[in-house]
Amino acid sequence: MNASPSNPRHTVTASAAHRQLPSAVRLEWGLEGARTVASGADLAVVVDVLSFSTCVSVALDRGAHVFPFPWKDTGAEDFAARHGAQLAGPRDGGGLSLSPAGIRAAESLDRLVLPSPNGSALCHELARDVPLVAAVCLRNAAATAEWAAATLPGDAVIAVIAAGERWPDGTLRPAVEDQIGAGAFIAGLVAAGKGGYEPEDGRHGYSPEAVAAMAVFEAAEPRLREMLLGCSSGRELVGGGYAADIDIAAELDDSDAVAIMADGVFRPR
Repeated sequence: MNASPSNPRHTVTASAAHRQLPSAVRLEWGLEGARTVASGADLAVVVDVLSFSTCVSVALDRGAHVFPFPWKDTGAEDFAARHGAQLAGPRDGGGLSLSPAGIRAAESLDRLVLPSPNGSALCHELARDVPLVAAVCLRNAAATAEWAAATLPGDAVIAVIAAGERWPDGTLRPAVEDQIGAGAFIAGLVAAGKGGYEPEDGRHGYSPEAVAAMAVFEAAEPRLREMLLGCSSGRELVGGGYAADIDIAAELDDSDAVAIMADGVFRPR
């Protein structure tokens, strides 16, 4: 990776080899990875298990519309007011926040503006260039994979983006929970029979990066909650008093709500 640790905004210069072009199902990390492998994709899948994608899933289960929004943007309150929506604030703010447990417990929820430093930023970026953007977590991984296999053409390209987290200097911190979530979705594609397309141009099904993520999920599945509790992001949440968010994130395939972004909003399907 060519990004400078002292300058997290420095743009990575990717070669053609980094784009995973021979593969119909690709996987990369973070914003620069998304820009690298999503070019020409029919569907971009954003995986941010702790907690953006899980929050979207829980909200859609309640029939709510979710508006992703940039993190720490001063225009969030005005945006929420214009859309007649509630605004999710900081976790310690006492109201709705980037907490699946808080969203599930809210007395009423119709429209939610959900700022996020990773998953939301990726959704906004990818929506500019990719026709379809999905938010995937462990709760809706199988449902989304089944929808993709049933809806997309046989030669469709799917770019799976593990959102990751951030180190204090702003650089990407790969997060195992997102690799597990991405692997759950990819395993769902395999189960649904998607990805075996081999046209004359030599494209094959799954990139090695995608296959590796699936293997991580398969290894983690028998003790999924334990893995989420014990990983760095999970320990951080538990330490902050948000263990209930881990329990919800570990609800493998509990939701049939497929989160597809259209016109800047995720709506129940």
